[in-house]
Amino acid sequence: MPLVLHVVGARPNFPKVAPLVAALARCGISQRLVHTGQHFDERMSGIFFEELGLPRPDVWLGAGPGTHAEQTARVMVAFERVLAEARPDLVVVPGDVNSTVAAALVAAKAGIPLAHLEAGLRSFDRSMPEELNRVVTDHLADLLLTPSPDADENLRREGIAGPQVVRVGNLMIDTLRAQLPRARALRAASAAGLAAGRYAVATLHRPSNVDDPARLGRLLAALARIAEAVPVVFPVHPRTRPRLADPAAARAASALRVVEPLGYLELLSLTSEAGLVLTDSGGLQEEATALGVPCLTLRDRTERPITVSEGTNEIVGTDPERIVRAASRALSDPRPPRCPGLWDGHAGDRAAEAIASFLEPR
Repeated sequence: MPLVLHVVGARPNFPKVAPLVAALARCGISQRLVHTGQHFDERMSGIFFEELGLPRPDVWLGAGPGTHAEQTARVMVAFERVLAEARPDLVVVPGDVNSTVAAALVAAKAGIPLAHLEAGLRSFDRSMPEELNRVVTDHLADLLLTPSPDADENLRREGIAGPQVVRVGNLMIDTLRAQLPRARALRAASAAGLAAGRYAVATLHRPSNVDDPARLGRLLAALARIAEAVPVVFPVHPRTRPRLADPAAARAASALRVVEPLGYLELLSLTSEAGLVLTDSGGLQEEATALGVPCLTLRDRTERPITVSEGTNEIVGTDPERIVRAASRALSDPRPPRCPGLWDGHAGDRAAEAIASFLEPR
């Protein structure tokens, strides 16, 4: 029986892998789960296994924090040992985090076939570490499972085409649709004294936004102005938390409902009833679109343009005046809900079918 090795390491990976793990299990394909430990906080990682029904990892690499080079190198060294022992028939990596590119490099050098979930996404901003991770992983992959037509086109322009590229849809939306009833049952908004549709949820974690004190201060000041109209719930990413010690950031954040990182279900419960999402997260852009909730992306570009062309997302950059104007408009006159094709809750089944076909003896 063929063995598939899934490599996860950070919060965005888990909802992408969960539907595929379940679908491959239904196909009778043997699987093992490797957690690199890139996200090591219980609220950013551990809670997801319980909430999403993922099996506990078979292997824990314990990479932990560090610079991009340190983290990537630690994953590569540890994962090389795992591959030497397990010798899987296929390594599956999701998304664009450091764990993704590290495992992809090791698998490619070991001559083990590689599948990339969420292949082909591009922001065309090489200053983003995630963009470099995406490009490298796609050019190493033997099977590229894409979420949308723009991803297929991006790969074609880079010379990657043919049967190795399979459009399966958005696996993260499988997880959202499956877990939405449980999330709504939590009634997180009501428990926090918030009225449905009359509050915003904001997240910030991109280095370009939170590592520059001046830019972070401007973004928080914009959120504080929005909070004059509606409450703004601000779950603080561990990367962002130390930056709030800056006096200007602290003053602006005092106008927000600052909370610790939320589990998947609790955050989904909040976003599902929000009047607005403001974020620099790619995953929240997709989730807001699937939920029909207006979203403002606090970046100049997105690797998920389908959330703009066929969803509820708007790219507003980091200028405070533009953000506040767009927020006012979105709250008073939201875009009609739109959801892209293949965001139907069955992407995991299509991905499993593509993998099973790939693993068939040739």
